[in-house]
Amino acid sequence: MTTPYEPNWESLKAAYRIPRWYKDAKFGIFIHWGVYAVPAFGNEWYPRNMYQQGSPEFEHHVATYGPQTEFGYKDFIPQLSAEKYDPAEWARLFKQSGARYVMPVAEHHDGFAMYDSALTDWSAAKMGPRRDLVGQLADAVRAEGLVFGVSYHRAENWFFFDGGRGFPSDVQNDRYRGLYGYALPKPADQGDPHAPEWPPAEHLEEWLQRACEIVDRYRPQVFWFDWWIQHDSFKPYLPRFAAYYYNAARTWGADWDRSGAAINHKYDAFPEGTSVFDIERGQLAGIRSSFWQTDTSVSKNSWGYVHNQDYKTVGSIVGDLVDIVSKNGALLLNIGPRPDGTIPEPEQQMLREIGQWLAVNGAAIYGTRPWKIFGEGPTEIGEGAFTDTQRQSFTSQDIRFTTSGATLYAICLAWPEQAWTIESLGAASELAPGRVANVELLGSATKLNWSQDRGGLTVAAPAQPPGEHAYTLKIAFEG
Repeated sequence: MTTPYEPNWESLKAAYRIPRWYKDAKFGIFIHWGVYAVPAFGNEWYPRNMYQQGSPEFEHHVATYGPQTEFGYKDFIPQLSAEKYDPAEWARLFKQSGARYVMPVAEHHDGFAMYDSALTDWSAAKMGPRRDLVGQLADAVRAEGLVFGVSYHRAENWFFFDGGRGFPSDVQNDRYRGLYGYALPKPADQGDPHAPEWPPAEHLEEWLQRACEIVDRYRPQVFWFDWWIQHDSFKPYLPRFAAYYYNAARTWGADWDRSGAAINHKYDAFPEGTSVFDIERGQLAGIRSSFWQTDTSVSKNSWGYVHNQDYKTVGSIVGDLVDIVSKNGALLLNIGPRPDGTIPEPEQQMLREIGQWLAVNGAAIYGTRPWKIFGEGPTEIGEGAFTDTQRQSFTSQDIRFTTSGATLYAICLAWPEQAWTIESLGAASELAPGRVANVELLGSATKLNWSQDRGGLTVAAPAQPPGEHAYTLKIAFEG
C-alpha cells in the first residue's frame, strides 16, 4: 500500500483533506481527567502552581498536605482511584448529549499518562487506578457509534515543574524525572515561537515517540495538540508526526470521509490545509472558509474537576454552538470528572439538556454548511481566544444561518415578544434566494403566520416556545 504523505509540508498540503465525518459532526466532548482532580483546587494547573512559591496553590498545598519534600504531586497518584469509573456509562451520557465525537486528555502537562504506555511507568495502567483509562473509554465510545479522539499536552512538560527547583522539593529527586521531566526554567515569553529557551533534544524525541505510540494503540480520529508546539524547536517534528499519523489513518478504513483523521492545532503551528485550526475558549467574528473548532469548558474557572466550579449556563453554551456552526466551525465542550471516575451531577445535567436541544434542532446543526452570511443581529462576538465569556446574552434579533441542500435554517437565539424579523430575507435583499414558500418551527406543530416584504421575513411566534435556549426556523423557497 502506497503512502501519499511524506514528512514535509509540501506533501501534506498536496495530499491531505479533512474527513467529511468531522465537518458533519459539529459537537464533541473534551475530558480533562487526571491526577490534578485529586487536590481539586484552583484548576488543572495545580501541579505547576503548587511549586510556585507565593501562589494560592502553594500556600494551600503546604497548609493542607505539608511541605513538598514530604508530599509532592506524585503523592496524589494513589488517590486517583477511578473506583467508580464506568466508561460505558460515560459513553451513553455522551451519546445522550448529542455529541458525535469524544476526546479525553491522554496526557496533560503534568506528565502522567492516562493510558497504557510502554514508554513510561508513570501511567494510570501501572499506578493509581491501574487501568487503561483511555483505552477502555475508546472501546465504550466506539460501541455507541461515536468517534474517538485524544488530546496530548506533553510539549510543555519540560518546564512545567520548574518552580520545584527554587526551594526544597521532590522535583529535585531524579527518581521522579519520569513524571516531573527536566523542570528547566520556563521561557521568559511563553507565547514567543522564537523564544531562545529550547527544550532538550531528548524531550522532543520522546514527545514524538509517545505521540506515535498513542496513534498505534488507540487509532484516534482526532489528535489535539495544546499550545507551545508552535515554537521553533518543534518545527522539524510536526511534519514527521503528521505524516506518520495520516499514513496510519489510511489503513483504518477504505472510506476516508468516515474513517479519516485530523490534527487540531492552535496559533500557526501547522500550515493551512494540513490540519484543523482550534481556538481555546474563543470564537471568530465571521465565516472561516476552512473548517475550524472551538474548545471550551462547561466551567469558566477550570478545565479539570475542582470543588468550586463556576458553571456556564446551558443557554450560553447552546448559543455558542449555534454561532460557531454558522461560521463553519465545531464546538468541543469539556467536562471534568472526579478522581473516582464519576462525572459531577451538574455537568451530567448540562449535557443531557444540550442533548434535548439537539434532539429538536439537530437538523440545523449536523451535516450543515454555512450560508452566504453567518447571521444578523446586534450582539457582537469577540474575535480570537479567551473571548467566550465576555459577551452579553443574545437577543431575539440575533439570528444565525445554516444550510442543508436547498433548505435554509434560521436559528433564532432568543424568543421574541411577538415576532422575528429576518432582514437578510427581505424581498429587496440580494442575499435572499427568492420568494419564501414555507416556514416551519422545529419542534412545533403550530402552523406559523409569516410574511415577506422588502424589509424582511417576519414570522409571528406561537403562543408557546417548543423548548429552551434557541429556536430554529426551517425555510423553503419557491422554485
